[in-house]
Amino acid sequence: MAKPGLAARRSALYLLGQVTGEGRLLSELLPRAVERLAPEDRARAQRLTLQTLRWMDRADRMLGPHLKKRPKPEVLNALRLGVVEMAEEGAAPHGVVDAAVSVMRAGRRTSAAAGLVNAVLRRVAGDLARWQALPLPRLPKWLRGPLSDAYGKQVIEAIEAAHSAGAALDLTPKDGDAAALAARLGGVTLPTGSVRLAGAGQVSALPGFASGDWWVQDAAAAVPALALGAGPGERVLDMCAAPGGKTMQLAAAGAAVTALDASGARMARVGENLGRTGLTAETVVADALEWSGGLFDAVLLDAPCSATGTIRRHPDLPVAKDGAGFAALFDLQAALIDRAVKLLRPGGRLVYCTCSLLPDEGEVQVEEALVRHAGLSLDAAALQAPQAPGIDPGWLTGEGVRLRPDYWPDLGGMDGFFIAALRKTA
Repeated sequence: MAKPGLAARRSALYLLGQVTGEGRLLSELLPRAVERLAPEDRARAQRLTLQTLRWMDRADRMLGPHLKKRPKPEVLNALRLGVVEMAEEGAAPHGVVDAAVSVMRAGRRTSAAAGLVNAVLRRVAGDLARWQALPLPRLPKWLRGPLSDAYGKQVIEAIEAAHSAGAALDLTPKDGDAAALAARLGGVTLPTGSVRLAGAGQVSALPGFASGDWWVQDAAAAVPALALGAGPGERVLDMCAAPGGKTMQLAAAGAAVTALDASGARMARVGENLGRTGLTAETVVADALEWSGGLFDAVLLDAPCSATGTIRRHPDLPVAKDGAGFAALFDLQAALIDRAVKLLRPGGRLVYCTCSLLPDEGEVQVEEALVRHAGLSLDAAALQAPQAPGIDPGWLTGEGVRLRPDYWPDLGGMDGFFIAALRKTA
């Protein structure tokens, strides 16, 4: 009979190998990679993978003095996993070492390394006091460089600290009553109107999930729909709609929403979320650059981007990616802005946003769009109270609002986002 926890560890090592060796994202791998596991092992495999990726930089520093040379990737990942289990999760060292050795012995490519893993992890177990003294994990050079140029070293260190802390669960209430939802679930009301839960457990088991009283949405991701200020009866386009959080916000405001996305699978998820919450929107699967559905009163464009603002909940991203291909994303974002302007009626409103920390995907895009479109202007009032509550004036830039993971440090941070509110000349 297999030892408890081995199936979860094997799955975690597979996922780590795919991310670190093949450059694949966990969103592409889950849930298929863990679908055959028991529920408790499935949750454990995902947690171990995320934690190892989040703390990998520190784990490598911990391992350095105990390795004469860099081992094979699959062995190194097993060592990283063992270090994080012991040092960050507080698991009993003897159990971690025993499990790691068992996993190595069971693998045809790793059986010869079982002795090495045993020896190194035992040495690390006697050196755990050094863990907290090591620097917090740093972003890889391909990302740290441009972000340091944009924000400075001190800000980057604060962002890295926020990444290491991870992310709590944020909810958007369908009826807009954050205080009442927070009271029901034991959460905290955030300044922008979201509800934050710590240690929420299984989301689908929370009160109000099945009845569609709320949906999961990071507080930063909920701001763009607030800035759009959709009203009852307005014809609104959610231009890259999946997974649907912003669509539901717009529909809950009473707007006549068209949700557009190029992915049929992702749009199916939008439909599921709309069904659960009892909200209504027209869903369309099409390429936004080619689709034409008439003119709209308002367009929300959450453009495809590097997603560098979401690293605190997706630590696989800076490991799997290296910045290649970002230039094509920048071009796509500009093309989508141009298309959005064409789909707006005269006097209509456009909110452009990306979950990115890179100015090239935010401030620069807006600067260039204003040059390309003489009839487009900034709508600064849309990013302030009462329309968009909770926005600190210090977050505003000349082009919009810049949200960062290090903001709200006492509340648990937020995803990185850039949001611009624009208006088309009547």
